[in-house]
Amino acid sequence: MSRIGKKPITIPAGVTVTVAGQTLSVKGSQGTITRDFSTAVVFEVVDGSLKVSLQKNDRASKSLWGTYSAHASNMIAGVTTPFQKRLIIEGIGFKAEVKGSEVVLNLGFSHQIKVKIPEGLKVVAEKGALLISGINTELVGQFAAKIRDLKKPEPYKGKGIRYHDEVIRRKQGKKTA
Repeated sequence: MSRIGKKPITIPAGVTVTVAGQTLSVKGSQGTITRDFSTAVVFEVVDGSLKVSLQKNDRASKSLWGTYSAHASNMIAGVTTPFQKRLIIEGIGFKAEVKGSEVVLNLGFSHQIKVKIPEGLKVVAEKGALLISGINTELVGQFAAKIRDLKKPEPYKGKGIRYHDEVIRRKQGKKTA
């Protein structure tokens, strides 16, 4: 039995949750998220909370119960306060700027790297940092990982793109004789 799936999800004031078949739609002050779920679980709004229950009591349904409950909880949390990821850009000449609907990165290559910003995300370039925010936690995390993957931090000087709270274990360089 899923401990996460059993707990009802409280719906805060100002958030509207509608269930139409297997489609869950959450509307709040930051925007609207709609997502389709499989028939393994059933969503129902009861007394200001969202209850997630099993359709069938088989192993596959039980494995999706907690996952779908967490997805619904993230949807509700995202429309109240947007999710954020901060990336730190370290290195001489490394910089990022937002031009229209794409991020232009200078990462020490012979060319600039242009990455299109997905619909629904907001990207702000600061000095030595990128702030990615949006109401969909999966989209924010995926885009941040895509940007980080362009130049992963290296362990000797720490150059590259890393998450704000990520710790890079530094290695000792070559010793001179």
